[in-house]
Amino acid sequence: MATVIGRLLGLAFLLCFGTGLYSHFLQQPLPWMTFPTRPVGLYQLSQGTHIIAGIACFPLLLAKLYVVFPQLFQYPPVTSFANFLERASIALFVGASLVEITIGLLNTYQWYPFPFPFKQVHFALAFVIVGSLLVHIGVKLPLIAAHWVAEPAAGPEERHPVDTVAATSADDEGLSRTRGLTGRVFAYIDSTPELPARTSRRGFLATVALAIAAVVGLTAGQTFAPLDAVNVFGPRKKGVGQQGVPVNRTSAQAKVATAALSADWVLTLAVGDTERSFSRADLAALPQTDVDLPIACVEGWSQMAAWRGVRLRDLVDAAGGSPASDLRLISLEQRGGFKQTEMGSEYVRDPLTLVALELNGEILDLEHGYPARMIAPGRPGVLQTKWLSRIEAIDA
Repeated sequence: MATVIGRLLGLAFLLCFGTGLYSHFLQQPLPWMTFPTRPVGLYQLSQGTHIIAGIACFPLLLAKLYVVFPQLFQYPPVTSFANFLERASIALFVGASLVEITIGLLNTYQWYPFPFPFKQVHFALAFVIVGSLLVHIGVKLPLIAAHWVAEPAAGPEERHPVDTVAATSADDEGLSRTRGLTGRVFAYIDSTPELPARTSRRGFLATVALAIAAVVGLTAGQTFAPLDAVNVFGPRKKGVGQQGVPVNRTSAQAKVATAALSADWVLTLAVGDTERSFSRADLAALPQTDVDLPIACVEGWSQMAAWRGVRLRDLVDAAGGSPASDLRLISLEQRGGFKQTEMGSEYVRDPLTLVALELNGEILDLEHGYPARMIAPGRPGVLQTKWLSRIEAIDA
């Protein structure tokens, strides 16, 4: 049973690790990295899977601890160096895992009662978990291999009788020895009675499956539309928010209302030493493009929406730049980790990347980035910069 639950828990953690790395490097890419812009819902699927797998880890981890609980308190605590590695890796894995999935869940609600930065600690703990998991698997590999596809051990009533004529005598240790005519020992029968199982195997697995279905099914609707009707505990609900789209960071939190609503707002494009400014009226007078793209946030929620605005590559051309350039996007927001973001040239060239002026057939609401915001395929919501103020070519 430990192997069965362990396989599922290992799969959930590997899904979390892989999708988490993808999200991390989208936000903080290394210089040589480029990312796919299709399918447009790639990040929606990736980050939705990340959150769902993380939530599924709660019942799986508790189930695994239940199965191995008696072994956690063996005596003596350490019997060999291999046993020390095994127990140390388990302690590190369990402790780090509980912290990791708990702060991850709290992050989906944007609640941070802990005294350390979430993003950095969440990223570091992922490597601690995977490292301790690999050590644990390495130490326990012979046992895992023996039980990977093994049949359950036969119970007392299933044991086959010894097919021989034998002489039997009891010894002082309470064992009986049965010897065949050939002199070979066929069986040792322990006289100690077997204890009943704590719960049935099927009942336990059914309970674990039901727990996973409950915690996943009641939150996954924030990402996957077919489950929206049963999204009871997800922090965001599809269609709820200004213009039918949820809002993560408000204009009040960003302190941008005065600057965003100012009549003299302009969007400045800087290419080398050349700058060109566009008022909102100037942007609206340029050719407009309609696209359907999702907003997909790191907290796991996503929402498909209809956007209208100016293609970014056309705007860069109008300012004398090259769509092959990487860009720096600067918001009116003065504080926050994403007041400035960078966009690779693969997004700049994409015809679906817009400086958006409208959302779902209406002028952008202030909470969605009025007077102009960025929207691009396959990007996290934190990189879809709202309240745009300035765009700079990085390598011009």
